[in-house]
Parts: sequence; structure tokens; C-alpha cells
Amino acid sequence: MPALAPVEVEMIEFFVRLAHMVGVPKSVGEIYGLLFVSFEPLSFDDIVGRLAISKGSVSQGLKLLRSLGAVRTAYVPGDRRDRFIAETELRKLMSGLLREQIAPHLASGEERLSRIGKLMSTVPTNKREELKNRVGKLKAWHSKARLLLPLIQKVVRE
Repeated sequence: MPALAPVEVEMIEFFVRLAHMVGVPKSVGEIYGLLFVSFEPLSFDDIVGRLAISKGSVSQGLKLLRSLGAVRTAYVPGDRRDRFIAETELRKLMSGLLREQIAPHLASGEERLSRIGKLMSTVPTNKREELKNRVGKLKAWHSKARLLLPLIQKVVRE
């Protein structure tokens, strides 16, 4: 396998930092960065070899990237192996991220806030009112986020 060129290293690092910001593993950023900078579709083995990361990391990373719509397979005549290319349309990337990463967290947030409310009685009395105020703020943030998500999704689709 050829060593990574300096421009490939920089591109991969860019996406590693982005992956960290959105809370996905470093290997996901590495895989996406390599595919983004590649002019040719890459096979699973190409990705493993070029990045020198485990097959398990590549498998899990490709699975997540595919579920987000960030990576798709490409047909290469005469080659039976799957080859992968990066999705480069921001609209599709954002749509997948919102659908697969953010929406589920918002959906589970109400249940968690309910559990926090039930645990309020376990907090010392002198701290309970302040905690109640903070939980109220958290509920307001959550409510606003749930209202904003469909609007953001609509903007991203357009």
C-alpha cells in the first residue's frame, strides 16, 4: 500500500476533528477523510491498508457511515468486491446526521428528564429548589431543540 500523501493526511485529520466534534469514533473520521480525498472508489482492504487500522474498526466505521448516508458503494466493472465512495453533498450528510445521531438523542431526552424529575427528592432540601430551576432550563432547552429539529431538517432537504 502506498503511504499517505501529505494532502491525504491533512484531509483525514480535518475529518478526524470533525468526527470528534459530533461524537463519533476517530476511525470514522479517518475512513470518511480517506474516501473524501480519494479520486477512485476504495475497497475494504484498501481502506484497512491505507489507514493501518483494524478490520473491525473499518467494518464498524463503514456501517455507521453508510447508515448516515455519508458513504455509498460504487460498481467497478470486473471487481466483485464492494468499493466505497464518500458522499460529498452537504445536504445529504446533514440529513443523515440529524436523522441518525441527533433525533434519537432528542427522542430519549424526555424519558431521561422524567427520571431526573423523579430523583429530585433524593437531593438535599437546601439544594432542591436550585436543581429544580436548572432542570426547568434543561426542559426548556430540550423543548426548543425538539421544535427546531424539524425546521432544520426542512432547510437541509431544500
